[in-house]
Amino acid sequence: MPASLRPSTDPFPQRPISERPVAVVTGANRGLGLAAVEGLARRGYSVVLTARNAKKAAVAADYLIDQGLDVLPAAADVTDLSSLEVLGQLVDEKYGRLDALVNNAGIFPESDADCSVFDSPFELIEKAFRTNTLGALAAARVFVPIMKRRRHGCIVNVSSGMAGITQMNGGNPAYRFSKAALNALTRMLADELQNTQIRVNSVCPGWVRTDMGGPGAKRSVEEGVEGIVWAATLPADGPTGGFFRDGNPLQW
Repeated sequence: MPASLRPSTDPFPQRPISERPVAVVTGANRGLGLAAVEGLARRGYSVVLTARNAKKAAVAADYLIDQGLDVLPAAADVTDLSSLEVLGQLVDEKYGRLDALVNNAGIFPESDADCSVFDSPFELIEKAFRTNTLGALAAARVFVPIMKRRRHGCIVNVSSGMAGITQMNGGNPAYRFSKAALNALTRMLADELQNTQIRVNSVCPGWVRTDMGGPGAKRSVEEGVEGIVWAATLPADGPTGGFFRDGNPLQW
């Protein structure tokens, strides 16, 4: 029987299905996000590079496209569900699949650095939660249905060692609260997806020399991103529901 007459095995035959694996990286116009885009693209992924500002996304993507990498810039604000839904529709219509979601978008409020848990304004804590925690949840709600269609994928929640409960300290409450909650989200997603081949893990890149980490940080972007790319490219039988740095388990 000619191939054109064979029944399609895709339940949504009207959608093109990319031959390449596809990844979405949020907050990716600089730092670890941009490095994750490049790392995945060099491994053969088609990568959607997102940023709140469309022009910044385009400038960052152009640098990688000029190197022959398959990168698509897109504007997306993880604190705006409608923005993520538009992004989801773009990914679905253009690629018909999603193999990796890297929830990298995050904030470390400067005014939180020297704050006590007794003094940190609730507005600051709420702002951190909206981006660092609820943004990742909103992205998962949009993209997991696309992953489920092919029954596999990887979700990486970019977290921090400062979120570990077993060694939790005072200070930086907005950041610590929101990243600890992100780790809790990782566990919840992994549990609810345990009957699929979708792997969900938190990754601490370490203290990295980015705009957020500052020039005094101990690790380079190249060192920090390795664990993120590792978790984004896990096989179907890889670990899930874990907290890792450089591919090694961390205490929650």
